[in-house]
Amino acid sequence: RERGSSGRNVRLGFTMAGLPPGDPQLVSMIVNHLKTQGLFDQFRRDCLADVDTKPAYLNLRQRVDNFVSNHLSNHTWSPHLNKNQLRNNIRQLVLQSGMLEQGVDRIVAQVVDPKIHHTFRPQVEKVVREFLSPGQAADESPVYLAQPEEKQGWQAEWPPGRAAP
Repeated sequence: RERGSSGRNVRLGFTMAGLPPGDPQLVSMIVNHLKTQGLFDQFRRDCLADVDTKPAYLNLRQRVDNFVSNHLSNHTWSPHLNKNQLRNNIRQLVLQSGMLEQGVDRIVAQVVDPKIHHTFRPQVEKVVREFLSPGQAADESPVYLAQPEEKQGWQAEWPPGRAAP
């Protein structure tokens, strides 16, 4: 049985709250802590700052613009045209076309995926480590969510013990 400087059990698999890794209550506490640290907002801002320069976004925007233009070309404008109904109809047609799902998947692949291991993961691990081991000296062994060499790609365990979505 080993203990870190904070007195937390290191090798027994229990956290400072006495909850095992992967426990839903512990995961909820960690997620709330990440939110209060502003990490999710920072990630969102970082991704949104990049999105409009990526080919996947530009392609999706062009496809939606063309789809809407083609649909509107079949309608004749009149003062009695119900614009709200037309807008909702176009929105439904765009959603039903599937182009948004495909486009968003490509955008995520171009914007989010490259940042996961080199930007997001180290920041999340640092905040989780600080949450689980407050006061832990910098030279002590860090607490990892999952060893990078054990898991490849985005399928790393998140939370530990559960496969990522």
